[in-house]
Amino acid sequence: MNQTAIIWPMIVHVVLVYCIYALIARRRYAAVKAGSAKPSQFRENVVEPPESQFVRNNLANQFELPMLFHSGCLALFVTGGAGLVAVALAWLFVASRVVHAVIHVTTNRIRYRQPVFTLGFLALGVMWLWLALHLLGLV
Repeated sequence: MNQTAIIWPMIVHVVLVYCIYALIARRRYAAVKAGSAKPSQFRENVVEPPESQFVRNNLANQFELPMLFHSGCLALFVTGGAGLVAVALAWLFVASRVVHAVIHVTTNRIRYRQPVFTLGFLALGVMWLWLALHLLGLV
């Protein structure tokens, strides 16, 4: 497998983050237009209008666990460990992030969101374990 294949899940995650930024802008604009928020409240970003609260939370979430994802992908790439298993785990993580984001910014039902988050969390953990095994020469 071509080592650069591990870059594509990273690109898809970046596209997801840009989509979430666009969504929060739309929801904030709508909140200002509806009168439930003032543009000045976004300067300090202390109070988020209800229309965009879930989106803001999801956006913050995209810079937590995914930091380990991007660094892990880059580590696999530079060490030549971005084979089929690593790329499959990367795609599984990104797919879980997309589904998690959709749930988070729509219904925000923990019942559905938590298992999807857990799936991505575990996929990422296995990806890092795979990197360690690769570095040890065991895979």
